[in-house]
Amino acid sequence: MHPALRLREEIFSNGATVELPPCPRMIFVVHGAVDIRSRAYGTGEAWHDQEGVSITAGPEGATCWHWELVAGGASDAKLQARGFTSREKMSAPLETLPAGDLLLRGDSVGFPPGGCAYRHRHQGPGIRCLLEGGIRIDSHGGSTAYGPGGAWFESGPEPVFAQAAADRPSRFIRVMVLPRALLGKSSIEYLDEADKAKPRAQQYKIFVDAPINRPL
Repeated sequence: MHPALRLREEIFSNGATVELPPCPRMIFVVHGAVDIRSRAYGTGEAWHDQEGVSITAGPEGATCWHWELVAGGASDAKLQARGFTSREKMSAPLETLPAGDLLLRGDSVGFPPGGCAYRHRHQGPGIRCLLEGGIRIDSHGGSTAYGPGGAWFESGPEPVFAQAAADRPSRFIRVMVLPRALLGKSSIEYLDEADKAKPRAQQYKIFVDAPINRPL
């Protein structure tokens, strides 16, 4: 079976603690703050690792988006703790996982009002989740519009066009699994020759760009 990438939304009451088992993951703090290994991470910050870890919410609690890469056939472990809830937003089998050594990349992608990402593809699969604004994704012969909190999967090889909302800035958080050779390099490939020289509307902020173990 193929490894899977999962995205959960997790809500912590103030002071709640949860223990996470080992696996490659990224946690993005949507609201509030959490303490991980004696360091505080606040709204808009992210943490990553592939070892087991304990996470404790700050005095105002926290809402986090939690991406994890798990082996094929792995059960969906239900994380439980007092003052903590976890809801799966999306899970996708990675049929297009690159061969060889792997890289976990987590970043944010922002657009000005009316910005777009011309028809393109990536060198690995990933799950995106819209943080603010609105976006339309054209892929697989169809179009889907997303508002804040909406999540979608892109396989990598499948061509995609993205159109951001016209009346406000938009931004999504993304985690992809890429060939390790792309460490520090862009994964995007524009597919139409006329678009390759056009200015890019997107603005990126890298949270994670780290080698990871391949799921067994």
